[in-house]
Amino acid sequence: MAKINEVEVVQFKFEVQNMGSIDGNKAVYNIGYREGAVSEISKYAIIIKADDGSQGEYVMNWGGTGVSMSQTVALAGNLIGRNPYHREQIYDDFKRELRQHDHMGQGAIDIALWDLAGKSYGASVAQMLGGYRDRIATYASTYHGDHTGGLDSKEAFAEFGQKCYDMGYRAYKIHGWKDGNARVEAQNVLHNRKALPDDMVLMLDPCCEIRTFSDALYVGRACDEANYFWYEDPYRDGGTSAFGHKMLREKLKTPLLQTEFLRGVEPKADFIIAGGTDLLRADPEYDLGITGTMKIAHLAESLGTDVELHACGPAHRACIAAIRNTNYYEMALVGPNCLNAVPPVYTCGYSDQLDAIDADGCVPIPDGPGLGVSYNWDFIRKNQITSQVFN
Repeated sequence: MAKINEVEVVQFKFEVQNMGSIDGNKAVYNIGYREGAVSEISKYAIIIKADDGSQGEYVMNWGGTGVSMSQTVALAGNLIGRNPYHREQIYDDFKRELRQHDHMGQGAIDIALWDLAGKSYGASVAQMLGGYRDRIATYASTYHGDHTGGLDSKEAFAEFGQKCYDMGYRAYKIHGWKDGNARVEAQNVLHNRKALPDDMVLMLDPCCEIRTFSDALYVGRACDEANYFWYEDPYRDGGTSAFGHKMLREKLKTPLLQTEFLRGVEPKADFIIAGGTDLLRADPEYDLGITGTMKIAHLAESLGTDVELHACGPAHRACIAAIRNTNYYEMALVGPNCLNAVPPVYTCGYSDQLDAIDADGCVPIPDGPGLGVSYNWDFIRKNQITSQVFN
């Protein structure tokens, strides 16, 4: 049997132009458009090698924080000597190992193991999952609103939404302002519905910035009036109160999309069975990998509802290729005059930038072996911060 004989975790950095803090601190989660600003961002990559010559790789996108990397590093040494094709067993063991943590570092390992298997078998991960789609409809998912000349007004959101529509997007998700002002958010919801074409599907994601349940209800009623496709993680419970969101669902007609901030299939099952959401969120980087994501997709299918994948990346596209009960791919995050702050590390033409869609507003599913992408390791090594090797 094959055995894993080396794992390397590499942290690296890169710069993004016209992006900086939008609320006075330096957290990456709080960056948005700032003309002339330059922000340095760090992400990490993982390489898993086995003694049969197989190798899997993955570069983390939005889940590639330092906190996530520390969990990946904590698990990496436990891979040595294990069969790389025993993904279900590794998933189960590592889920237990991280039971006192949030599991964010487990996804990188599972995704790299799927890449290893696909390359070994000469098949794409999408094909291994039973994928049948070769492309997926995509929505433009904005950066948070700012006060620095980017998405700084309801008119600016509508102007950018029109730009996306003209490019071919037919769905547009608004991340409002960090201020959490319910009146401003509701005005933005209504203005964009009036300003944008009727066939532009609209979603709202306050990202837990609305301060109270009552304000979340107020903004939700604006979503009802404007016929939004979903209303996501509205208020300051952090997206974790099934009871609170059950009350919200009972008072609104707009479907709620929850569970981005719950890790793995079990808590998501508890949340939806308790009545806290209409639709489920999943993310291969956040939810214990491709293995975990497909479990969540099947959970949603068993309950007759949809699962929507959070954020972007080749692992996300591979999963979407095999999930019937999903609607869109999230091009996250985009805005006027700045790039999506994902690592610029692909040598195969793969892209998660605003212009990556085709004329019909879709992105392709990579069909090469493994995840179907190749990485610029010269760039990663040149910008390396740390490297930790286990063997």
